[in-house]
Amino acid sequence: MTNDAPDLPEHLPTSPRESARRQPDDSFAADLRGFGPLGILAILVILAAQIAAPLSALLVLLWAWRSHTPWREIGYVRPAGWIRTLAVGIVFGVALKFLMKAIVMPLLGAEPINQTHQYLKGNRAALPTAIFSIIVVAGFGEETVFRGYMFERLGKLLGSAVWAKVLIVLLTTALFAAAHYSSGLAYVQQAAIVGLVFGTIFAVTGRVFVLMFAHAAFNLTAVAMIYWDLEAKVAHLVFK
Repeated sequence: MTNDAPDLPEHLPTSPRESARRQPDDSFAADLRGFGPLGILAILVILAAQIAAPLSALLVLLWAWRSHTPWREIGYVRPAGWIRTLAVGIVFGVALKFLMKAIVMPLLGAEPINQTHQYLKGNRAALPTAIFSIIVVAGFGEETVFRGYMFERLGKLLGSAVWAKVLIVLLTTALFAAAHYSSGLAYVQQAAIVGLVFGTIFAVTGRVFVLMFAHAAFNLTAVAMIYWDLEAKVAHLVFK
């Protein structure tokens, strides 16, 4: 015989006091993860906060923590090597921007000059704000919301079948493109293509950090082209 008490299942509280403390928290977390009134409200608040990015991304992280959602489910998977991930993201982002500027956008009839951001041309004083916005708002903010969070939410609704992943890529791309509507048609077209590319990569890998780096590199390359007045030259590299 032994005096040792039998082990309790891990999911059971060990005392009434612990049960009283944990139950409300578990119920609230479940409601946040679900699609009832609280879950839907969380989605609407996070999407609405996109107008004040990166607030929306911070709300996503708060939602993940408070809802007990594993970080990997929103794409926050620790890379095997940060330097390699950073390098791959930078190279991919720069290459994608040149591809878009020199081939894709001219085929779509876009103007070679980005009129919206011409204030950046030779404007050294504006660079710090632009760079900060690109890294924090675009790289961190938009990838956390449109890839990490929206893929998690839609994945819970639609499942993980191939058709579901294709539909999720299309839906998140539409949202991502719509978020750029205020900047003009060319931005919507570019965002749609980038959204398809990034969304497909995320659907396959489930990892968001390389996309954060690629997104930031993409936008930083765009700023560099404007700052050094290289837009027209790059846009006419292939099509004169």
